[in-house]
Amino acid sequence: MRIDKFLNAVNITKRRAIAEDMLAHKVVFINNIAVKKAKEVKVGDVIEIRYLDYTDKFKVLQIPKTKSTPKSAQSEYVTKL
Repeated sequence: MRIDKFLNAVNITKRRAIAEDMLAHKVVFINNIAVKKAKEVKVGDVIEIRYLDYTDKFKVLQIPKTKSTPKSAQSEYVTKL
């Protein structure tokens, strides 16, 4: 699954457009490499989002099969590091 779709599907970002904007401004990293929106996410990848004040890190546990998942199920797909 593409990183922009993944961020939206597991409720890390509220909308896909926000995820695309973050990727365009090079604040999203997978395994310490800045990525574009077409980058494929794999199980075991570490996603890092560098905000102005802080950094969020997530480890991918599984890839969702649907376009959206409930926010309560986020822990099935990612774990916060």
